Amino acid sequence: MDGNKSARKLFWRWRSNPLRRHDDIVETWLVLAVWAVVAVGGTAAGLVTAHATDETLAQQRAERHSVQAVLLTDAPERASSVRSSSDQVLADVRWRALDGSVRTDRTPVDTGMRAGSHVVLWQDDQGSLATQPPSPAEAAVEAGVLGTFAGLALAGAAYTLGAVARWRLDLRRIEGWGREWDLAGPQWGHRTT
Repeated sequence: MDGNKSARKLFWRWRSNPLRRHDDIVETWLVLAVWAVVAVGGTAAGLVTAHATDETLAQQRAERHSVQAVLLTDAPERASSVRSSSDQVLADVRWRALDGSVRTDRTPVDTGMRAGSHVVLWQDDQGSLATQPPSPAEAAVEAGVLGTFAGLALAGAAYTLGAVARWRLDLRRIEGWGREWDLAGPQWGHRTT
């Protein structure tokens, strides 16, 4: 018996009821649509984003290669008088690209390194300097975080739009009740002021 009563309470907007208005039915379908978008759309957006991020980072790992470079100048002991969060400075380095050509550029190196020291750099397929690609574990974490944020962003947007639509429906109902009261109120006769 209790299960039947709770089901009737849950689906009251779909039941035939003389007090049910068109706006109540619209709101019911709106809430159902919002929850469907939150559940299905949020999950899909999260999975698609995570998969795309993982593929992009895997492509970076495939396209970037480590090379040995030689430091051309001494790296200063301190970057500047202003404290920085890293112990690296820009210095000139020389390396041999994958095509065999010798290249030079500036890259961050540890402070205090001497000219002639060897450093490991990362380059892309064109021989340009690139950042170190994330490891598979780091890529998995980053893909998971971005996928979660994408799913939550879609769910939040759907929920917000649904809340705004329900607020508009509430305003319409209140205005309708006011108009109906203006019609029915005088029929009741005596008013208190």
